[in-house]
Amino acid sequence: MRDKVILITGAAGEIGQALIREIAQIKPKKILTLDLAELPLELAEYSEHIQGSILDEELIKKLAESYEIDFIFHLAAMLSTSAEYVPGMAHRVNVDGTLMLLELAAEHSQRRNQPVQFLYPSSFAAYGMPDLDTKAANPLVREGEWANPSTMYGINKLYGEMLGNYFSRDYKQLEERSPTMIDFRALRYPGLISAHTLPSGGTSDYGPEMLHAAAKGEAYDCFVRPDTTISFMAMPDAVAAMLDLTEAPRSALGQTAYNVTSFSLSADDFRNRVIAAFPDAQIEFSPDEKRQGIVDTWPMNIDDSAARRDWNWQPDYDEARCFNEYLLPNIKKRYEK
Repeated sequence: MRDKVILITGAAGEIGQALIREIAQIKPKKILTLDLAELPLELAEYSEHIQGSILDEELIKKLAESYEIDFIFHLAAMLSTSAEYVPGMAHRVNVDGTLMLLELAAEHSQRRNQPVQFLYPSSFAAYGMPDLDTKAANPLVREGEWANPSTMYGINKLYGEMLGNYFSRDYKQLEERSPTMIDFRALRYPGLISAHTLPSGGTSDYGPEMLHAAAKGEAYDCFVRPDTTISFMAMPDAVAAMLDLTEAPRSALGQTAYNVTSFSLSADDFRNRVIAAFPDAQIEFSPDEKRQGIVDTWPMNIDDSAARRDWNWQPDYDEARCFNEYLLPNIKKRYEK
């Protein structure tokens, strides 16, 4: 008899590590994790970890044969800055890897005649504002607006959402007997900030990079302008949103992709928060033209009213609580030695 499992890909990353801890506390099912990297030792007790690639077809086939998968949290991805240096590889990881997992979920759904739930973290990088004037005139963006991304990562995420829609509604639509579809749900996150793991290649990482550099006593050159404004979210809220969405009844969901956010602030405001906590911090602004160009296409804030309406989404950490109760105490503790 095959073990019933929750599969988490990209489990060694920022979201993955936080998600493992939470799921281990609230869900009785066995956790199966997959990542190119090893899990930190303190997480090893919570899951069965497989070190490997989501592009390994034989490995994915073995997972399909060896386990009964109830949930898939597909976190594995090549992030925005990294993806621009190797767009072909980013496409393979972000699209081909997602497609293989969707096919695995579809196979399991049909075999047991019950949908596998597929949770897909997307991003506000799926949006694309054409210029700064348009961005200023449209400070709050809904899911159906400005979906014209300019980065490989954003394009991949938007297409991943579309693939999920296909597998949840139209997969094998020409067959005489419709197969059982997967239950696909996506979250468009803002910039995520973690106190416990280091930034890992996202173009929104200038905020957490400021914090970690200041805590270590290192100078930091911020790669965007002081006026650059985007939305952010504390990592505990990112995990809570994911788990809240998995618990929502399918009948309550009016769409498959939802914005979620917490607060919006400028790079200068972020710097001021860091300076208030670390008065000796040396933070300057040295905008990088290319990375600045990417951030300029992202909205200043995203409208998460649909998530609040359909599944009662509500962040726990506003700007003040995020810094004062989550980021600053934990980051100071991390580097106090």
